[in-house]
Amino acid sequence: MLLSVTILNILAISVYVLTGDTTVHLLIPAAGMGRRMGSSRNKLLLSLLGEPLIAWTLRSAQSSGLISWIGIIGQPADWDDFQQIVASLSLSKPVKLIAGGATRQESVYNGLQALPNYALRVLIHDGARCLATPTLFDRCAKALLECSGLIAAVPVKDTIKVVDETGVIQNTPDRKQLWAAQTPQGFEVPLLRQCHQKGQDLGWHVTDDAALFERCGLPVRVVQGEETNLKVTTPVDMAIAEFILRQWDKQFV
Repeated sequence: MLLSVTILNILAISVYVLTGDTTVHLLIPAAGMGRRMGSSRNKLLLSLLGEPLIAWTLRSAQSSGLISWIGIIGQPADWDDFQQIVASLSLSKPVKLIAGGATRQESVYNGLQALPNYALRVLIHDGARCLATPTLFDRCAKALLECSGLIAAVPVKDTIKVVDETGVIQNTPDRKQLWAAQTPQGFEVPLLRQCHQKGQDLGWHVTDDAALFERCGLPVRVVQGEETNLKVTTPVDMAIAEFILRQWDKQFV
């Protein structure tokens, strides 16, 4: 049985009041392969403007004022590469490598078990969303002080059609109610652990952690994401990410 959200909120607020700790732990699922990128290796090791994809994510996490600890969830075969990247960035925050599972869901489950015992709040962020800014990380971390679960998301711009298996449109949802989910997604650690355990026990298969919260009947708040926070999955995504980074570079020169 899941603990009461209210009880956990009271505990979290009590810790905040007593310690003033507003920081969060960050888990980065990084076990995916780059098949849609036309690569046989982990896509997060592919180069974007001369840097591995995951290096951009780690730089942003390092610059966040509210992330205190970073866990990279990946396959042991990639750990040497990850260690070299972490060393090259001279990160000041603790970084732990965690063995991933066969699916993203299994990987996050493993990551939750590897968190320090004192961890109360966690952000989970796809390493392939390498353009997430420190501002977005901090916005989500601050919002997590006031709720037990959240996701970064942006309003959908396109008209969405629900289509059956024969390709015939069944209905058109109201676009005003549709948001495109991103990461970071943030949760109170005890609750998310319970949701993952329940999902594992009942054989649930989900594509993000918010879906586990939803299936357990727990509320998930939407926090404004970033239009540039795309997930780099295909060569086209890589080209768009490169364009965005070059535009940012021009703005700050």
